[in-house]
Amino acid sequence: MLLPDDLEEVARSYGLGADPRLTGTVERGEQGQVWQLETELGLWAIKTSFALDEEQLDGEDAAFQTAAHGAGVTVPAVVLTGAGEVFAKVGDTHVRVYEWVDIGRPDKALDPGEVGRLVAAMHRVPFTGRRPEDPWYTEPVGAPAWDRLIEELIAEGAPFAADMAALRDGLVGAESVIEPARELRTCHRDLWADNLRPTASGGMCVIDWENCGLADPGQELSGVLFEFWRGEQDRARELYREYRRCGGPGCVDRRGSFSMTVAQLGHITEISCRAWLDPSEPEEERRRQVGRVAECVDEPLTLAVIDELLEAVG
Repeated sequence: MLLPDDLEEVARSYGLGADPRLTGTVERGEQGQVWQLETELGLWAIKTSFALDEEQLDGEDAAFQTAAHGAGVTVPAVVLTGAGEVFAKVGDTHVRVYEWVDIGRPDKALDPGEVGRLVAAMHRVPFTGRRPEDPWYTEPVGAPAWDRLIEELIAEGAPFAADMAALRDGLVGAESVIEPARELRTCHRDLWADNLRPTASGGMCVIDWENCGLADPGQELSGVLFEFWRGEQDRARELYREYRRCGGPGCVDRRGSFSMTVAQLGHITEISCRAWLDPSEPEEERRRQVGRVAECVDEPLTLAVIDELLEAVG
């Protein structure tokens, strides 16, 4: 939590103006929290992370976000310190600052054509980054690991143990499509509805660029299709058509196009199950993980769903 003295230091470091105060608007994500800070110069988004590794401190996500902003993609502008740095160290906490954008709640019913146009614009941003591919997006959990995990969930009486056991063959079947990328470019790599939000002024805004790195744009697009199609082929068709019409370089033309999405969802489900099994986690956090697992169980990415999406985009 940021303290009053911390706010003064943040405002000084980034030149945000006098009289800094938190407004009470806070949003928690999986990797950090965002506070709304008000000063004499306006509103700002102050972000802190629960944990940062060395790669996440390299500033590449801020550079990619800034390039996207310059290319006309609707993203919060990155604010740098007076010394031109992305991060400021406040006590033991790394802080970063963005312009404040009024965004709405996650909404998978966003206009699919507009989503396609936005993702196409992101994939056309002229940016060459150094962050490599990551196993989180390329490697399966694997049948042996799923079997061990389900056994533990059953033994510990997890409320979703039976659902996970019923889904086991579907998870392993979907992982059979995973293949290497055909094309690599720096991608956002976290384009779920949580991070592609409607704005109060209309349109959409893309947030949380911290996980960016090399990926196949077509494989990233497959995740966007799955997230926003809502089980309706017409929505998937319109999203893909507009993406391609606007010059998006990614193609979704075979089961392997869904490799990145299958890997991501598998690891998200696995880590949520592991968090529930961890006795050191607070009860509130374990309850939150029940909801996260339910999202994956209720709308699984199976081979049947992959084939239906492929039929839609044709």
